[in-house]
Amino acid sequence: MGYYVDENIKNTVRIFPEQGRYDYHRFDMNENPEGLPKSFVDSVLKEITPEFLAVYPEPDRFIRKYVEFASDLSVENVLPTNGSDMAIRYLLETFGEQSKEVVTVSPSFEMYWVNCSILGLKHVPVAYEKDLTIRIERIVEAITENTRVVVLLNPNNPVGNVYTEAELEQVILRARQVGAVVIIDEAYHYFYDKTFLKYAVSEDNVIVLRTFSKLMSMAACRLGVIISNPQIIHYVQNAKLTFDVNSIALLFGERILEHPEMIEELIQGEKEGKQYTLEVLREHGYWCRDCMGNFIFVKPNQDARALAKRLKEEKKILVHSYGNELLKDFIRVSIGSKEAMQIFLDGFLELDQG
Repeated sequence: MGYYVDENIKNTVRIFPEQGRYDYHRFDMNENPEGLPKSFVDSVLKEITPEFLAVYPEPDRFIRKYVEFASDLSVENVLPTNGSDMAIRYLLETFGEQSKEVVTVSPSFEMYWVNCSILGLKHVPVAYEKDLTIRIERIVEAITENTRVVVLLNPNNPVGNVYTEAELEQVILRARQVGAVVIIDEAYHYFYDKTFLKYAVSEDNVIVLRTFSKLMSMAACRLGVIISNPQIIHYVQNAKLTFDVNSIALLFGERILEHPEMIEELIQGEKEGKQYTLEVLREHGYWCRDCMGNFIFVKPNQDARALAKRLKEEKKILVHSYGNELLKDFIRVSIGSKEAMQIFLDGFLELDQG
C-alpha cells in the first residue's frame, strides 16, 4: 500500500538556493557582503554559554527592545519569527483560504507563490509593464470577492519599485471591502527613507514584515518580525510554533538593537557603496537602476546569464541573473560598502569590457 502525500505539496515545484557559496564574493542574494563588525560579533558570542544553550528561547526581551527601537509600537504589536520566510507561511496559513486568492505583483519574492502552492491557495500575479513600472489600478482591479490576502513589497524585490501612501490606501480600502488582509513586506526598508509602519498599527487589516537578514546582516540566524494590530498578532500566535526563533538569533537581535549607531553606520556604508557603484557604472556607459533596496540592476554589454556564469567561474563573484523575459537582460547586484563594491566593479568591468 502506498502512503498519503498532500497533493499541493506533491505538485509544488521548488528551486532551492545554490549551495557552496562560502568561498565566493556574494553579491547574488542581497546579503551584506561583509557582515557585522567582528568586534561586535565576538562580544555577543561570549554570552553564549552552556547554560544559555540549555534554556528554551524566550522572545519577550527582544520584543521589548524592538518596541523601544521602532517607537510608536506596543509589545502586543510585535511577533518575532524564524526569518520572514516563516512569517509568510504563518500569515498565509492564518488568513489564506483553500482555493481562494492571494494577489501579488510579478515578479516578486518567490516564497509568496511557493507558499500559495504548498497551501492550496490561488496565486494571482499582477504583471509589471515593460518599463518596469507597476500600475496600482491593476493591483486594485485584481482584488475580488475571492481575495483573502494582498501582498506589496516596499521596495519590491527584484524590481525595486515603491508605493505612495495614496496608492497603498487604495489597496487597503479595496482589500477591506472584500475581507482581505494586506501584507506590506519591508525587508528593504532601511535602504529607503519611507515606511508604512503606521498603517500596521492604525488599520485593522494591515501587516508589516521586517527582517534581520539584510541590513542587520543576520541571514544565517533567521530572525524576522511581524508587526500588526493586537488581534492579528493574536491569530498568528495561535498558528506559530511554540519555540520558533532560536535563542542565538534573539540574542544577536537584542544586541544589535542596543547599538543604533552601528545600524546607522551600516546604512551609511551601504548608501555610499551604492552611490559609488552607480556612478562608476554610469561613467562606463551602463544602464543602471537604483532598486531602492540594497541591490541594483545593471544591463551588461553581453548576455546577462553568460556574464553571471563567467563572473562565478573566472572571478569567484556571484550575481543574480534571470530567465524570465522581463528581466533577462539584467543582472541584480547586492550592495555593500565601497570597498566591497570595488571587488565587484573590478571583476565586472574586466569581463564585460575586456
